[in-house]
Amino acid sequence: MNSMERIRLGRRKRRLRRRTASAALGALVLTLAVLSLVLGKTIYPFRDMIRALSGEEIRGVTFAVHTLRLPRMLAGTLTGIALGISGTSFQTMLRNSLASPDVIGVTSGAGAAAVFCILVLRWSGPAVSAAAVIAGLAVAALIFLTSGGGSFGGGRMILIGIGIGAMLNAFVSYLLMKASDYDVPAALRWLSGSLNGVRMKELPPIAIAVAVLGPAAALLGDRLRVMELGEEAATALGVPVRRTRLLLTLCAVGLAAFAATVTGPVAFVAFLSGPIAARLAGSGRAGALPSALTGAALVLGADLLGQFAFETRFPVGVITGILGAPYLIFLLIGSNRKGGSI
Repeated sequence: MNSMERIRLGRRKRRLRRRTASAALGALVLTLAVLSLVLGKTIYPFRDMIRALSGEEIRGVTFAVHTLRLPRMLAGTLTGIALGISGTSFQTMLRNSLASPDVIGVTSGAGAAAVFCILVLRWSGPAVSAAAVIAGLAVAALIFLTSGGGSFGGGRMILIGIGIGAMLNAFVSYLLMKASDYDVPAALRWLSGSLNGVRMKELPPIAIAVAVLGPAAALLGDRLRVMELGEEAATALGVPVRRTRLLLTLCAVGLAAFAATVTGPVAFVAFLSGPIAARLAGSGRAGALPSALTGAALVLGADLLGQFAFETRFPVGVITGILGAPYLIFLLIGSNRKGGSI
């Protein structure tokens, strides 16, 4: 077997492993989605759920499925897909596992804007969502400009993002301290990352964002393979490096911001999806599809755990935070032992 045949064989094996992992993750997401529709305070037969989804009126089942469970399941799936693609886009672009929207402060910007609108301006509904998206984009632009305006030093961008996120979290804490006791629960529900109370009318914006920005981020992400050769080599091969990074950043930030408008900032899903997908799919880095499916599985699985695994029901963001915090500590300890930096 010559070298070219070995290369082709290696490519086929990697392609097969990625497809197998994607199929397995898709089956897992489908299973979790069905469980989200079937399980609740009342467990309905699968047959009744299908009949209700097909439009048949069944007392109790139709209301529970259409009004409560279906919007919750769709919100969890779309949020997970958006955060999975957003996280792996940042991590691949900056070549750093710590580079995700929740770690570098993008979701903190969306959260601070939403809390300000809820507590100070007394806004609600679409106005809060629009403010959260704008704030997320503004924070990303600030990080982009202060970290070099296109040079994208990975460690510098992450550290600046962490600093900006810390300031925004302090601002949120101040608002919560000064707010009326009657207003705080609404803000805390938004900040914790929750699927409770999601309605179908809230889903079109994130569905459109996933349909448009998701494929765009996947296509731009393929250019990163060439950019890994270095900026000069990528430019010589015809890849517009700065434009690609800027557009990919906009796509990733947009996905994270739109996800936050529906559920609030669900902790660590963007952070975990890429590394988990890379372990499953192999080939050293996660693609958009495995990461998207991993994100959806994380959100749906965490939501089911939060609802049924404990005596007290917990928002999905609490469960994902419990899962993600140890991994973040593990990464930091590993980097310290190797004598590396962020």
